[in-house]
Amino acid sequence: MNLLQLIAKIIDYYTRFGYRGLLFLLKRSIKRNSIVAFLHPEFNSIPIYLRNNTMDVTMFQQVFFNQEYQMTFKFEPKVILDCGANIGLATVYLKNRFPEATIISIEPEQSNFELLVKNTKDYSDVFCLKNGIWNESSNLIIKDEGLGNCGFMVEETNKYHKDSIEAITIVDIMKRYDIDSIDILKIDIEGSEKELFESGYEEWLPKVKVIIIELHDWLRNGTSKSFFKALSNYNFSISIEGENVYVFMNL
Repeated sequence: MNLLQLIAKIIDYYTRFGYRGLLFLLKRSIKRNSIVAFLHPEFNSIPIYLRNNTMDVTMFQQVFFNQEYQMTFKFEPKVILDCGANIGLATVYLKNRFPEATIISIEPEQSNFELLVKNTKDYSDVFCLKNGIWNESSNLIIKDEGLGNCGFMVEETNKYHKDSIEAITIVDIMKRYDIDSIDILKIDIEGSEKELFESGYEEWLPKVKVIIIELHDWLRNGTSKSFFKALSNYNFSISIEGENVYVFMNL
């Protein structure tokens, strides 16, 4: 990073977050590969924890700089599912935007899940599940393709595999938390959207108002095909914001 880029970055952080933005940059320069805390000026002094010099920082910029979840809704969301919550940045953003909402955040990978819990523990009505989202009850194994903390994938395995984790379906979640409908269903599951929309969606998809999804055809061929084939049975409209496809279901 050259001097002009550094100055631009400092100005950007100060413009957006005031002195707390500058403090965050200072922490990042000192702590290097440690966990750093960011205090958003509008988030009631509840810190957001990031692993410095990892993809956590990139995701932080997507959520809080690019504001990819800023879309306006015609209703006040009450139930939000964050599938593929990672360390909880989208959960935190959406909870602060919709403080009365109940959010269920699902993340299968252990190190991500630990930070997810840490980032959300001071919020009420946020529930964290260490599972992989799938289209049926099954067991999964996490695959690390070298894409960093935000690129873990899962594949189906048997329950006897020593590293297996329990899969969970959206219907399972709705039954566990006595949910009749889902206002926002956020999906960022690194290619597993292919299986999620191949079968079993008929019971829960008609009960969703808005889907926010990142499609990963570059990781799993056929993810978009599976997704849009499932949607073809319903009336909907689409908007694209950054890496996310917003689907508004006409219920």
